[in-house]
Order: sequence, then C-alpha cells, then structure tokens
Amino acid sequence: MNILIINGSPKKSGLTSQMLEVMREEAANNGAIVDVVHANDLTIKPCLGCMACRKTGKCVLPEDDSIRLLEKIKSADAVIIGAPCYWGNIPGQLKLAFDRMVYGMMRETDRFPEPLMPGKKCILLSTCTTPWPFNILMNQSRGAIKALREICRYSGFKIVSTVERGGTQKHPKLSEQDYTHCVKAARKLKD
Repeated sequence: MNILIINGSPKKSGLTSQMLEVMREEAANNGAIVDVVHANDLTIKPCLGCMACRKTGKCVLPEDDSIRLLEKIKSADAVIIGAPCYWGNIPGQLKLAFDRMVYGMMRETDRFPEPLMPGKKCILLSTCTTPWPFNILMNQSRGAIKALREICRYSGFKIVSTVERGGTQKHPKLSEQDYTHCVKAARKLKD
C-alpha cells in the first residue's frame, strides 16, 4: 500500500507533525510505503479563479508543486491529511494547494460534481490551542476537520478516521492518548 501524508503544519516538530509521524511509523511497520509532503515546503502560486481548469482539466498557471502534489495524491492508495487549526480552518498554504488541485480532484457536471478519487481511503487530523471540549464546541479543530471533510467528500475519498486534539498551548507534547488515537487511525487504512 502506498500512503501519502500531507502535513499542513509549518512546525515540523509541532504536535500535528508528531501525530502524523506516529501514523507514518504505524503504516510503515505494517508494510506500507509512506511519502510525507510538508505544505510549507511547496512552491505554489495562488489560484486565479478563472475556472478554466474546470473545462480543460488543466491549470492555466505554469507548472508548480501543486501539479506534483496532485500526481502524488493520484498514485497513493490512501492519504493522511494533518493540519493545525487557523481561525477555525486549515492553514493558508494547505488551502492554496487544494484550491489549485480542484480540477484533478473533482469534475464539474451539469448536476453535481463528479469525484475523481472515488473510494480512496483518507484520515483527517487537526490540532488547535483551544482546550477540549471548546475546540469542538467552538468549531476550532472541528472547523478545520469540516473544511478538510468538504474537500475529501467532493473528491470521493472514503474518510476512515478523524483525529482532533485541542489544548495544544497548555499541553504541547504528544500524550499516550494521542499516540493511541493515531495508531488506531493508521490501522484503519489496512482494513
């Protein structure tokens, strides 16, 4: 199994990254080939909103890392997407990547968007500084998961697990409970 992890956190040693690393290790220990992409390492120009890609299936902008990331997503059997919460949503660099890849993830039709990743397994992860349960009640980590869920749902991904962790400012270290949640989530990719 080929698994792609997309890390939307700018902090390579932050809690989002630590939790994704647990999932990477678990998947690799179960025989998967795992590739990790850090969104902040990508060079991606902003979407122009011209909608030409919806008709042609190709972006009008010069090739950049969004095209390479889309190819990685297409060739993966499963995708794990992790992002810290920024204002109840995902970080801009990760959103930018998905904005630019929309034409390769769903196709416009006369009625309803056609998903181009049907049945591909996916795990969603979000962390935030807002403490539990307010991270969920106030749509902080829940807002980031909701944004990722929208992208994945319209693309046809089968979301097999979501992991949310609040209170990272007060408790920034990976806990045993975090570790367990991440291992269990990663194991759902092989079911």
